[in-house]
Amino acid sequence: MKIESIMVGPLGVNCYIASDPATKEAVVIDPGADGQKLLDYIRQEGLAVRYIINTHGHADHIGGNACLKAELAVPLCIHAADQSMLVSAKENLSVYWDQNIISPSADELLADGTVLTFGKESLTVLHTPGHTPGGVCLLGSGVLFSGDTLFAGSVGRTDFPGGSMEQLLDGIRRKLLPLPDDTAVYPGHGGATRIGWERENNPYFV
Repeated sequence: MKIESIMVGPLGVNCYIASDPATKEAVVIDPGADGQKLLDYIRQEGLAVRYIINTHGHADHIGGNACLKAELAVPLCIHAADQSMLVSAKENLSVYWDQNIISPSADELLADGTVLTFGKESLTVLHTPGHTPGGVCLLGSGVLFSGDTLFAGSVGRTDFPGGSMEQLLDGIRRKLLPLPDDTAVYPGHGGATRIGWERENNPYFV
């Protein structure tokens, strides 16, 4: 799997474009802003995008949905519990930034265990609520896209509406920390890390 990380928006969201080099099929994960920049990369690489995936519904992760959806005409995916955030500036918090970020509605609703395939690659949805009710991580072969659930040396904040530190830590302990040590973790903000390092060093778990 080829993974391109493109930082977008004022909050520095990591948008990931993951592709199968053999077939050029791809997914776009968390296009938070700067949709044209993302489209330029997609076209430059000759990628055939199969899905747009939001790990959760906060505005900084969904702001580029409309641009990409209009140009690519592919399914937009989010967990069912966060789907209403796409179309509500209050729920996705953009109203509190004096913005009105509205996304198209979801085409496919994710659930724990949903598998999204692109070329010979696939991502399995792990529902990890706590940052938001519908927060998810995406597990591929040796890689985990952790959204705002798990960061390098930290975890997602839980003081927004619908947040729960108890749920967040429980999901990480049950679903993420048991993964192999060398699983590469690509979070929604900040640098990449590995599961083994987080299990041994993340202050929330040691």
